[in-house]
Amino acid sequence: MESIRELNKIKEEELKKIMLRKGYVKDLDKIHVLVCGGTGCHSSQGDEIRKLLDKKVVERNLGDKINVVLTGCFGLCEAGPNIVIYPEGIFYSHVKLEDVDEIVEEHFSKGNIVKRLLFKGAYKNNEILPVNEVNFYKKQKRVALRNCGLINPENIHEYIALDGYEALAKVVTEMTQQEVINIVKDSNLRGRGGAGFPTGRKWEEAYKYMADKKYIICNADEGDPGAFMDRSILEGDPHSVLEAMAICGYAVGSDQGYIYVRAEYPIAVHRLEVAIKQAKENGLLGKNIFGTDFSFDIGLRLGAGAFVCGEGTALMESIEGRRGMPRVKIHRTAHNGLWGKPTIINNVETFANVPVIFQKDVDWFKSIGTKDSPGTKVFALGGKIKNTGLVEIPMGVSLEDIIFDIGGGIPNGKEFKAIQTGGPSGGCIPKENLDTPVDFESLGKLGSIMGSGGMVVMDEDNCMVDIARFFLDFTVEESCGKCVPCREGTKRMLEILEKITEGEGTSEDIDRLESLSQTITEASLCGLGKTAANPVISTLKYFRDEYEAHVHDKKCPAGTCQALLQFFITDTCIGCTKCARNCPVSCIDGKVKERHIIDIEKCIKCGTCMEVCPTGAVIKR
Repeated sequence: MESIRELNKIKEEELKKIMLRKGYVKDLDKIHVLVCGGTGCHSSQGDEIRKLLDKKVVERNLGDKINVVLTGCFGLCEAGPNIVIYPEGIFYSHVKLEDVDEIVEEHFSKGNIVKRLLFKGAYKNNEILPVNEVNFYKKQKRVALRNCGLINPENIHEYIALDGYEALAKVVTEMTQQEVINIVKDSNLRGRGGAGFPTGRKWEEAYKYMADKKYIICNADEGDPGAFMDRSILEGDPHSVLEAMAICGYAVGSDQGYIYVRAEYPIAVHRLEVAIKQAKENGLLGKNIFGTDFSFDIGLRLGAGAFVCGEGTALMESIEGRRGMPRVKIHRTAHNGLWGKPTIINNVETFANVPVIFQKDVDWFKSIGTKDSPGTKVFALGGKIKNTGLVEIPMGVSLEDIIFDIGGGIPNGKEFKAIQTGGPSGGCIPKENLDTPVDFESLGKLGSIMGSGGMVVMDEDNCMVDIARFFLDFTVEESCGKCVPCREGTKRMLEILEKITEGEGTSEDIDRLESLSQTITEASLCGLGKTAANPVISTLKYFRDEYEAHVHDKKCPAGTCQALLQFFITDTCIGCTKCARNCPVSCIDGKVKERHIIDIEKCIKCGTCMEVCPTGAVIKR
């Protein structure tokens, strides 16, 4: 693509249909059927549903009226597979292959909405709400996810229709490198993958450092348990990342970028390959972009799944063909990074914010969020929450709003207990701090971090000692083993936590956990090691009583740690014998229609008796 005129021509041709999907224009003679193509919906036959819809539309000669599009993630993963039908914004959830005929017959042919398939939050008081009025969505602010679930990620023209590559055109034809950097600095965009370092400052360091070669790396090695924020952006809007990397390349003086993405993300990898190919074919990557002397190319590098490769220096070691292990960080990466050259590393979400800052200006971006943490943050909301999925909220929104308004609260009438943010490197925040605004500083004060954006909600049935053990187990498994504090210290901590959850802990073990946490935090080589003890530190801070109950009373207050459980049959037992008949070790005695008794010595604490009891007479204590 040699001129902005060509870009605008494509935009004009595609814009109307995209605007119809956004509800800005109405065309009741044309229906756009958007099928979620995110990983969650894909695993639930979302792609097969899209293919069957296409087939049925052709069979009924509805091709001129119906446009079926496979998009990126809609965000509400709990309700998938999801379909949104525009221009009305009808939101169907939990769609199955056998529902396709009814949708085509009733909705497409007759214009009758299939009410039984409507998402529960989209049908209230006999009123059908459009998807953007559903509570889950209306309290969000989509910036990084602005195009996900709206465009076909494998069609570059649809991205261009929504101002795609306009920012790159403006940058390379109208602005100097320093002007580009100044805009990013003025926006105060902070890195969305960890501690929130200012992006503009990082870019400026690389720009000012003279070298014959510089590199741009997109860190898409998303390894936190339950995290899928970066994955969803790459699957739903890959061009936003490509455009941002090219802008960064222009700003710092680089002609080569790499996206380091997990091989376990096959859909993301495929869509990136398609997007890179299309960008090159349209002259938006490669030589002489927009007829200028700026050239920039992007290559993919696939990671093998090591958590430590999310750490910048380990990632570069992996790209260079060595085992992914952190380097001793003598130099700044912006001065000495990949192959010893100045290198910029930002994660997917950080890059996804860049084009829109140039499209809508700095003041617009800073009007969202807080003074010190402007913009939005994408979170993977999971655990004991009704609306599991992907959410994007303005910085400064409280944890309570995220959990109870957007997330829908705790299922099964259970009580909220804690939320863990920041993945294995983060901390657990108790219910007393639910009013905490979500920003870098506020979470840091509580002993947690923003991290890449994982949020795991826990209820009254979660044991916080066991939660700490779970994250330490992950960290031990994923430690690269290069430095002693992380390699040996986390193992010793895990052994102590296992000892406590098995009812063999002592008061000295709690003291030892605190001592080890301090040593590992201060002495580990890389950022992952330095934050490995955070789950233990935070649970000891806010839930020390649970540790003491395990150690002194030999009880698990949450009733989770199997070694500390006792099952007991109450007077409500009707003597149906189900518990006795299902017990795998025959430790339950009693006559028909009489209360049964569990032999505690023989009981293996499997909980089968509690599961099969029809009256809830079996309890654990």
